[in-house]
Amino acid sequence: MKNKHLWKPSKFIMTKHGCKASRDVALSSRFIADILAKVYEALIKQHAHGLLLDLGCGKVPLYQVYKDYISDNICIDWANTLHKCPHLDYEFSLNQGIPLADEKFDTLLVTDVLEHISNPDLLWREMSRVLKPMGKLILGVPFLYRIHEAPHDYNRYTEYKLREFCESNGLTVIYLEPYGGSQEVMLDIIAKHIGFSKILSYLHLLFSKAFVSSIIGKKIFAKTSSKFPLGYCLVAQKTT
Repeated sequence: MKNKHLWKPSKFIMTKHGCKASRDVALSSRFIADILAKVYEALIKQHAHGLLLDLGCGKVPLYQVYKDYISDNICIDWANTLHKCPHLDYEFSLNQGIPLADEKFDTLLVTDVLEHISNPDLLWREMSRVLKPMGKLILGVPFLYRIHEAPHDYNRYTEYKLREFCESNGLTVIYLEPYGGSQEVMLDIIAKHIGFSKILSYLHLLFSKAFVSSIIGKKIFAKTSSKFPLGYCLVAQKTT
């Protein structure tokens, strides 16, 4: 990663209680960002290792989470990103492949990127190609979530399509779980609609976090996440 000494937190920050959304994140998006922070932190700490390729990295928001678990990181994004970054090692479109050597990386990190790829079959082949044998892919995608970064928002993927992508490209699924169920989806939609008011947004954020952490909230998540997922996180390992 270029200019490591200039890196600073953006979307996520590390605290004594773990990873969470930073204040740079709009109040209307902080609820889902906090959910993602916990999921990504847990998966990165368990699976990230060696040389890591951060695809569609934006401002490299998860660097503080993974930096102590890897030997080095390579950052890639495209010229049209809304999140200009001084840390890019390469700038090109993932819709045209990954022009890097075969079996180069131990870990691929692809968070909230796949929905913006218009040629996903090519990218999956390329991700498998640049992974070392036994290397791991850590990936997150939204499902029941609003259109964002338009017009470059192309797809939403079910767990079945994610499994198919993996099976077709020599990747074995280690972990594939939804994050958020029907209550998280509805709470996030409400948050987006009241974003015009800081007071309402803040009160809604406090209520949302308290409710999903409650016994009732946990029961609703368990019953609804398989049918109404806010999104998915996946870890897969290259086996062929």
